Amino acid sequence: MYYIDGDGSIIIPKSVRPIIDYRETCLGDKKGAKRQFRHGNLHIREYDNHYTIHRDKIDPRTDPFAHLLVDAPEYLIAILSSISVGRQIGKAVYKRREAEGEDQRAALCDAARTAFITGSAAGAIFYISSNLMKKIKRSL
Repeated sequence: MYYIDGDGSIIIPKSVRPIIDYRETCLGDKKGAKRQFRHGNLHIREYDNHYTIHRDKIDPRTDPFAHLLVDAPEYLIAILSSISVGRQIGKAVYKRREAEGEDQRAALCDAARTAFITGSAAGAIFYISSNLMKKIKRSL
């Protein structure tokens, strides 16, 4: 049996520790887990037959922004790219619709819809690519 998963977390069978009595949390990527817990800098995920545990450098409950910067930069990159791309595309669509003589409210609605769709797509692409780079770096 392997005791380290693909993300570098320690795997602990439930037969070793059947109950985790720490406070359950919604902070963090569940990665298919039934529940997750935090105790200080420990991030614990509960699966059917085992737990995985890793140590974050910064506890997201005490400093969420620093946690994003240090422990989960893929989320911060996705958020910032979503905002940036969506804003730029939305502005361009709005200006084009306005120049075409479209009603201001309709132009704004079209720009907002386009900004949301393109921003979401950009965020997903940047999240996937930065998460992939993080995994490649970890395997080196």
